[in-house]
This record gives sequence, structure tokens and C-alpha cells, in this order.
Amino acid sequence: MFIHGMHVSPYEQGNIFNKDPLRTRRLLLHKSEIMRLFGKVKQKGLTLVPLDVYLNGSLVKMTVALARGKKLYDKREDAAKRDARREMDRALRERQKL
Repeated sequence: MFIHGMHVSPYEQGNIFNKDPLRTRRLLLHKSEIMRLFGKVKQKGLTLVPLDVYLNGSLVKMTVALARGKKLYDKREDAAKRDARREMDRALRERQKL
């Protein structure tokens, strides 16, 4: 498995031999772990999501998780909550102006 599109800033004190910050990087796992994750991503509609990225010496390490997308009714519910909160904030601002 590879990680595509992740930007890792080059070393500032480096020279012309710095690597491309957007190059594809290998996900270093055991073959059984890669096959298990690959199978779940393909069959069950899950997505591999990076949770945490940190540096350990010269290595860039990442914590990953399997995640499932929201259902349509969950998205509608969140949009309704967001709109209600926006209306309340608007009303409070109008009230403070008076």
C-alpha cells in the first residue's frame, strides 16, 4: 500500500538531494496487516484514514484507522444543527446591537 498526496516538508538545512515533498510513500506494515486492511477497504466500503502523523528520527510515522462514511440522514441532521446554531448566533448578535 502507498500513501499518495501527503506533503512532508523538506529539511530546511538540506541541499539538492532533498526528496520531493509530495512523493508517494510506502506504508510499512507486515504483509498480513496490509492484506487485512486491503480486504476490508475493498469489501466493506471502509476507508483508511490517517489519525496522527509524527516524526521519529528520520522516519515519518502515521497512525491509521478504518472509517465508514456518514449516512445521508446523519448528514441532514448535522446540516440542520449547523443551520439552527447559525440562526441562534445571528439572533444574539442582533439583540446585542440594540
